[in-house]
Amino acid sequence: MYKSLEKKIKSRTAVVGVIGMGYVGLPLAVELGREGFKIIGIDIALNKVKLINSGKSDIDDVKDRDLKPLVKAGKIGATTDFAVLKKVDIVTICVPTPLSKTKDPDVSYILAGVSEVQKYLHPGQLVILESTTYPGTTEELILPMLEETGLRAGKDFFLAFSPERVDPGNKKYTTKNTPRVVGGITPHCTKIAKLFYEQTISDAVPVSSTKSAEMIKLLENTFRSVNIGLVNEVAVMCDRLKIDVWEIIDAANTKPFGFMPFYPGPGLGGHCIPIDPHYLSWKLKSLNYYARFIELAGDINSRMPEYVVERINRALNEKEKSLKGAKILVLGVAYKRDIKDVRESPALDVIKLLQNAGAEVKYNDPHVLSIRMDNSEMKSVKLSPKLVQNSDCVAIITDHSAYDYEFIVRNAQLVMDTRNATKNVKENRGKIVKL
Repeated sequence: MYKSLEKKIKSRTAVVGVIGMGYVGLPLAVELGREGFKIIGIDIALNKVKLINSGKSDIDDVKDRDLKPLVKAGKIGATTDFAVLKKVDIVTICVPTPLSKTKDPDVSYILAGVSEVQKYLHPGQLVILESTTYPGTTEELILPMLEETGLRAGKDFFLAFSPERVDPGNKKYTTKNTPRVVGGITPHCTKIAKLFYEQTISDAVPVSSTKSAEMIKLLENTFRSVNIGLVNEVAVMCDRLKIDVWEIIDAANTKPFGFMPFYPGPGLGGHCIPIDPHYLSWKLKSLNYYARFIELAGDINSRMPEYVVERINRALNEKEKSLKGAKILVLGVAYKRDIKDVRESPALDVIKLLQNAGAEVKYNDPHVLSIRMDNSEMKSVKLSPKLVQNSDCVAIITDHSAYDYEFIVRNAQLVMDTRNATKNVKENRGKIVKL
């Protein structure tokens, strides 16, 4: 079984099924397609399937010009029918893993995907989970389901975990050149999964087990969450001390050793950093251990939207204005610069809090034309001198590079800058309030 699959991988004749054609699955499919593999994308969203089959992408990091030739050449196609798994040699599962309202891991999408794989599992197949999850998921949940078929991992089929490391909008590090961590159920599982990724990705790093690979991804994002939590608290401290947190960080960063800069902001967004550490915290609770750093960082980071609104309120009061009835223009609702992804974006919390306080809120985002707020829709308004001038406060929540910050400061009455986006603006005339 191993030799047969190894030959198919090396000759690029292996057919790859990608379950979930979103921010992880579609970029992976494109890279595999470029290397000559035939990719069958599987997604439950019919609109997404139709879009992909027309050669169009709804993902920031995949351009139509990259996808369309591969679709036209028959290297990439998409379907809602899981029965195609009968004819694929390799299956990668790239589905969402959200948190429940009680911050428990929701692995229902993983289990739904695996139940479909189980129906069509056949000898010689390689199954890889890429969705971020808690340590033990592959071994404790997926392995038993697949072995219910009577096939045995490492002998009849191969099972591994390789965490996605996608950073949407990152031009330097992409799916292609970001090293992969790979851990299999058995050494043969690890070896064949490593070989598969080496065909498309610059480096594949084998580890001792699926549980280790799962833990590595959580360490990476917990590291960021905790350090961002620290610097967000330092920002609050600096506000109390009446000093500039951005000056403090920049000066500290001149030390050539022992310091790594992290930067404060209006809160955490995206599908990884605000969520992943809680998988680890949840798992440890089942082992009677309280993950204090994770919980504390989560608490600090989740409160940042409230802090931003409090700072806006205070800044308006100093100008003898009230937040209630104030016209607030929010710039940027994507969770990070120059992308259209609004998942877990702190901007949505800031807008809701401002509205609850009685403010009249409008937003502009060149990448996000509309957003859902509860049961209503908000649309991005056109940025004009009149709009900026008539706003009591302009709140920079996402520092898109398309914004002309000189123009914004020149026309605004008051600017709340949560990203230090106005650092190079020469004349602020007391208008700018920084986080």
